[in-house]
Amino acid sequence: MPEELARRLGTTDAVVVGLSAMIGAGVFAAFAPAAAAAGEWLLVSLALAAVVAYCNATSSARLAALYPESGGTYVYGRRRLGPLWGYLAGWGFTVGKTASCAAMALTFGAYVLPGRERPAAVAAVAVLTALNLFGVRRSAGAARVIVVFVLAVLAGVVVAGLVGDDVVRWFSYTPDPALISTHPWGVLQAAGLLFFAFAGYARIATLGEEVRDPARTIPRAVGIALAVTLVVYLLVALAALRTLKPELLARSTAPLTDLVREAGFGWMAPVVTVGAAVAALGALLALLLGVSRTVLAMARERDLPGALAAVDPVRQVPRRAELAVGAAVIVLLLVADLRGAIGFSSFGVLVYYAVANACALTLGREEGAPPRVVPVLGLVLCLVLAATLPLASVLAGVAVFAVGWVIYAVRRGRTMSS
Repeated sequence: MPEELARRLGTTDAVVVGLSAMIGAGVFAAFAPAAAAAGEWLLVSLALAAVVAYCNATSSARLAALYPESGGTYVYGRRRLGPLWGYLAGWGFTVGKTASCAAMALTFGAYVLPGRERPAAVAAVAVLTALNLFGVRRSAGAARVIVVFVLAVLAGVVVAGLVGDDVVRWFSYTPDPALISTHPWGVLQAAGLLFFAFAGYARIATLGEEVRDPARTIPRAVGIALAVTLVVYLLVALAALRTLKPELLARSTAPLTDLVREAGFGWMAPVVTVGAAVAALGALLALLLGVSRTVLAMARERDLPGALAAVDPVRQVPRRAELAVGAAVIVLLLVADLRGAIGFSSFGVLVYYAVANACALTLGREEGAPPRVVPVLGLVLCLVLAATLPLASVLAGVAVFAVGWVIYAVRRGRTMSS
């Protein structure tokens, strides 16, 4: 019987962990590349990404309530579809989100120490890994502080976009027909990129073993976190479109900083910069938590080395898994060019949720199955958006999943022969 983690997180804690991952991962970075792909149709892409996120969140929440264990879709895939599908979901999540950890760490480093991003990123990973070793409650407490600060900064950004403009006209924003992107592929690609910004609710599911009353807490926490994030993204997107227009937004490397400057609030730029750095730190904290719990679950099933399944008897945290994830991220920071990490991570996460929706399709009414249209729509849209990502991201994602399948086949062959 594997050692279990302590159930210490309530609804508020779970919501905060999800918010810190979603808002930190996307709102300061995702809108610029999405605007380059979708142009004036950015809001349509945002709505499409939100629909996919809702379907995935609903399917994941029902499954997490039924299987309140660490590991998320890795666990659901094994239980509902078989070991291979669970393994591939866990493999994609672990590899993709390890790259996301490195990307978030580099984002933090770029804001706080330009020109010395990697040393700052390594220090951030080391400190947050050490924080996680002291227990998930302290990690959730740190995430709470980060979320409150980031939301306050974003509120200031939105207000800056509103001041001096007629509120009714601002909310009745209509695209300029001369600037509308005529390529539907760009709208889908932008939706895939923006979905990356919504994917933080997976952290709630992967912490299922540490949540009190998971059947009630997880669905509520996922719904609340997703709703808050959607409102925040919608307001920020409207402000950015009204102030910067799609052309400048698409070219910007720091869109929210440019937004406050363009709106005549240049004095807010340093505050927004700090907010971006703190948001990246919050996303990194939540990502490290989520990846380590998936590693724990895979180690319990011997899909990863069994030594990583150990739970610290005092702190009741998966110490070895957390140290292994932290070390892997630091190695990536030292040796890899991670500019394509966001695209690959989006591919891996979309495949991960395609498996989750497929699992939800197997649920019966007595198991709390969602309306059938939800997992069907989620599965189809996940596969469509994954296929429309930049070609380099798609090819890299397919290659990594192929490597994972080979490793699985080799390990399974050895197990059967022994």
